Amino acid sequence: MDMTVKDGTPGASTCATEKPSARNFVFPHIFSILVGLIAVAAIATHIIPAGEYQRIATDDGRSRIDPDTFRFIDSAPAGILDFLTAVPRGVVSASAVVIFVLVTGGMFMVLRSTGIIGIAVDRLGRRFANNSLLMIAVLMAIFAFIASIIGTSELSLVYIPVILPLLIALGYDSVTAAAVALCATAAGFTAGVLNPFTTGLGQEIAEVDRYSGALVRLLVLAALVGSATWFVLRYARKVRRDPSLGLLANDDKEAAKRNEYRDVLIADPPHMTVRHKLAAAATAIGFAVMIFGVVRLGWFMVEMAGVFIGIGIVVGLIAGLTPTAISEAFERGFREVLLGALIAGVARGVAVILEDGQIMDTIVYGIGNAVSGMPVALAALGMFVSQLLFNFVIPSGSGQALVTMPIMAPLSDVLDVTRQTAVLAFQFGDGLGNILFPTSGYFMAALAIAGVPWQKWVRFYLPLFAAWCGIAVVFLLVTQAIGWNG
Repeated sequence: MDMTVKDGTPGASTCATEKPSARNFVFPHIFSILVGLIAVAAIATHIIPAGEYQRIATDDGRSRIDPDTFRFIDSAPAGILDFLTAVPRGVVSASAVVIFVLVTGGMFMVLRSTGIIGIAVDRLGRRFANNSLLMIAVLMAIFAFIASIIGTSELSLVYIPVILPLLIALGYDSVTAAAVALCATAAGFTAGVLNPFTTGLGQEIAEVDRYSGALVRLLVLAALVGSATWFVLRYARKVRRDPSLGLLANDDKEAAKRNEYRDVLIADPPHMTVRHKLAAAATAIGFAVMIFGVVRLGWFMVEMAGVFIGIGIVVGLIAGLTPTAISEAFERGFREVLLGALIAGVARGVAVILEDGQIMDTIVYGIGNAVSGMPVALAALGMFVSQLLFNFVIPSGSGQALVTMPIMAPLSDVLDVTRQTAVLAFQFGDGLGNILFPTSGYFMAALAIAGVPWQKWVRFYLPLFAAWCGIAVVFLLVTQAIGWNG
């Protein structure tokens, strides 16, 4: 069986696969949506006054806001040229994400060419052929645990190409594959039991003992993962029973994938040669090195991309591919995920406009004032909503922590909310929107690799998003009521 990411081009154009009628609204192309958001941001720079906080250098080389230093400054509204260059500047600003997506596509195309992914998926599928729902639940638990410990939800970009052909072969669809990876990693990242990018950094800025309150966060993890697993299994069971009920039932690309993978578990199992075994071992070692680098050495997308290039080259040579064949496989992989990589860059253009127009700090200042005017009983909820809205323009956990927590931490003292609860509100606000807002680069890239249009994903995810918001409200009300502080 061949592993492929060729259907990972975002189907941002459902127009190509779904025939519109006079009664049906045709959802805009994702590029149209993002450019529209850039235009809104540009207009906002003419309406919202510019302002800034002073930054304080931290011991680890980062910088954070001094919450007592906000001042209004001369406006710098975006002009026509700023608007027109927002997309290329966004691509440059998000270059690490763009490169990571391209390299991921290239590496998996090399692995596909060696045949080892096809063999691995075939064996896993045969083992769980009669209990595939259990396999989905186990995979989600594993993915969530990893994200909660190392805080790298971007690993969903690695998971999706591996599980996509397997789940389709077992009778599910691309939405199921995307959901297994994205919902699980989002749940783990949000709970953040030991997440260094949200929990660790947020607690450090709030001057709370790092990784304290782990018991409550474990309960959050259980609630988020449990609800997500039930939700995904419910959809998966429905699609397997009747594929016409799936969100991609009328998608031509999805139909092509079903035809490609439908009989893969019926045919004779592929033979695994000595070269295949050595290549598989080299792949496992490569991924172990990457995980070690992420956890212990602070590696991120650039370093991960470098490791992926190394994996592609080494594994390809071991499996018997020529340098030319490896290069051509990388090239095909680059082409297949190019649109998804560009979406990540275009989405970054929104933040570029807000930053250049110097209204980002003004927005933070306004959010802080709005929360400070809320009743004490609802203060933690106000923090959560504020963080969720701010996640739209800064979908980076560490970036959002550095911008908002210096404001929310002292504000929590004024509102009689414990700083531990303020950090939890930040975690909920940052995490739940990461797989909803189109400004989230890794999320849009993951949908691209899975071949799931964003608008279809929104229809799938909104009920779970609402349930997760309900869970967040309950935890925040309870922790505020009991004065939770570790």
